[in-house]
Amino acid sequence: MALELTTQNFDEQVTNAEGVVVVDFWAPWCGPCKMMSPVVEELAEEMGNVTIAKVNVDENQEVSMQFNVLSIPTFIIFKGGQVVDQFAGAMGKDALKARVEKHL
Repeated sequence: MALELTTQNFDEQVTNAEGVVVVDFWAPWCGPCKMMSPVVEELAEEMGNVTIAKVNVDENQEVSMQFNVLSIPTFIIFKGGQVVDQFAGAMGKDALKARVEKHL
């Protein structure tokens, strides 16, 4: 299951993390975000070596602004606490998984 992140636990779970972390910036009213939710959950189940997390942009605006999230869904991949990839828009599981696997 994807980890729910907030402004309070973001640094601990993401920027201070050693491995690869994929963060899905989403909102409950966003249609494409709703489409991506099961894809993100499937990835969380399949990729045990990667932390998959979600940030509700409505409830955590500071984090969204910090990473210049202007449209959703936006995915940011961190490795060793550093941003290594950032992209927006809905996509299939295989495409998302391929983007993540490039950073393993």
